[in-house]
Amino acid sequence: MAYVVTEPCIGVKDHACVDVCPVDCFYEGEDHILIHPEECIDCGACVPECPVDAIFDGSDVPEHWKDYIAKNADPFKAGDVPKAVQRDKWEVQKGQEGSVANLYYQKYSKA
Repeated sequence: MAYVVTEPCIGVKDHACVDVCPVDCFYEGEDHILIHPEECIDCGACVPECPVDAIFDGSDVPEHWKDYIAKNADPFKAGDVPKAVQRDKWEVQKGQEGSVANLYYQKYSKA
């Protein structure tokens, strides 16, 4: 089962998980990042990178967040596929003082 982004991501939309995904299966949801269930290869690379521990294998989602399995998959079923996270835009924003990307890399840069 594909990985699922759950409640802790709401309002955060950190992109560390996006940066390590080998198949670019992350998309922008309304309030949190989504993982396309048919594109995810179940590698788990995103899990340790998530600073808010929001990503779980679909079979391991905590009971109180089980509804996020559907919340993650439903936008892709509707035919109105969410916008793909654009890494190029994120990379440009890294150099813009005060941008979300810039602040992220200041806080979480790996030495």
